[in-house]
Formats: sequence, C-alpha cells, structure tokens
Amino acid sequence: MSRSYWNTGENFSQPDAEQLKQNARQTIQKEKARGKQPEPVVIQGRSIVKSWWGQAWCDNLERYADYESRLERGKRYVRTGAVVDLKIQKGKVLARVQGRRKTPYKIEIRISPLSEERCQRAIEKCSRKIENLEQLVNGNFPEELKEVFLGEQGLFPKPREISFNCSCPDWALMCKHVAAVLYGIGARVDENPFLFFELRGIDAGRFVDVTLANRVENMLANADTPSERIIMGNNWEDLFGVL
Repeated sequence: MSRSYWNTGENFSQPDAEQLKQNARQTIQKEKARGKQPEPVVIQGRSIVKSWWGQAWCDNLERYADYESRLERGKRYVRTGAVVDLKIQKGKVLARVQGRRKTPYKIEIRISPLSEERCQRAIEKCSRKIENLEQLVNGNFPEELKEVFLGEQGLFPKPREISFNCSCPDWALMCKHVAAVLYGIGARVDENPFLFFELRGIDAGRFVDVTLANRVENMLANADTPSERIIMGNNWEDLFGVL
C-alpha cells in the first residue's frame, strides 16, 4: 500500500485476544475448505521460543531500538495465534496475519543475501570448535562461537538487512503484523534451526562439511610441526625419576 505521512486521521481500535483467535480459526477453516494448507504459528504456553536458535533470533531483534515500539504488540499477536500462515524461503518470508477484519493481512519480509566473505569468516572461526551438524543445530557450541552468529559481522541479520511490507493501513514503519511475523520466524527457527540457514541462503550440511574440511586441512598443514607435548626419550629420567 502507499503510505502518506499526513494520513493519520483514522484511529483503529485494537481487537481483543478472543476476537483475534476467532477470526484466525475461521480463516484457517476457510483455507482448508478451499484445499489449501496454511502453516499457522502455534505457540504453546507463554514462552514464544525455547531453544538456543529461537532465543537468539528474538534476542537479535530486541537489541535494536528501531523495532522496540512495535515488538510488544507483535508478541501479543503471535501468542494469540494471529499468524495464520508463515512460509520461510531463501531470503524471504511470506505470511498472513489476522487482524480485526475477517481477511488476514499479507506480509512479505525480505532478508538481504549473506555475503560470501561473511559466511567464510564464520566458517573459519567455527572450524576448530564445531564437531558435527547435530552440535550446530542444537546450539551446543562454545560461548565464544555465539558471537560468530550474533556479532557485528555475524550471520543473524541487522535491521538494515531486513525489509518488509504489510497490506494493513498502519502507516508506521513497522506495524504489529510485521512484528508478529518476525517473532513467528523465531518460533519456526526454534522448532527447526535448519530454517535459519534456509532463510540466510546457507546449506547447513555444506557449512559443516566445509568447516570440518578446513579443520582437517589445518591439521595436515601442521602435521610435521613437533608438538610441545611430545616427551623425548632423553627426558624420561628427569620426568619420572627412572634410573
């Protein structure tokens, strides 16, 4: 939609949780009746995310003051099941979010492509720390490696790398529907960390394969370098008191 700076005359009431839930249920039922398969975001309990990846995604969003004013409303919407459909693709998320009207709003979020240099830097830093794919997707890696993903040059997107569009009449830079989808992405990544790599255009399996290949390459390069831990034969007497 075309947004105007001066178009602030309309004052929209906020739907309550029950209205959102009812509208969302009706939308999903209609879609299924038409033979479509919506992919709603379902939050169990109060916590939107539980795993390291989901929490890291949400923490990354909340670090930026640009988004602060709308994120709380987004949390409310995603918790009530208002995100009735969310699909993650390479560099893009397509979603629909239920509002006070019967027809859900359409949201598109785009993530700028990750540079090869940035990805290679992450691989090099991970090469001595990540043992396998399972370790990576479970977030079971050393604390210092978390900076590889969340740091200034990390793999998580910065605000300038995220663009979005919503069909709602809200003229704000980020509306609550977009905020709900951003948290919905966190919930999806929480369930399946591979979706984070899909969104960033990274093949997770190849990421680990290259990481391990670099590790082996470094080991072979240093194969002829004597280790300080090798005990030389002429040092045994001093070390163990052998006569």
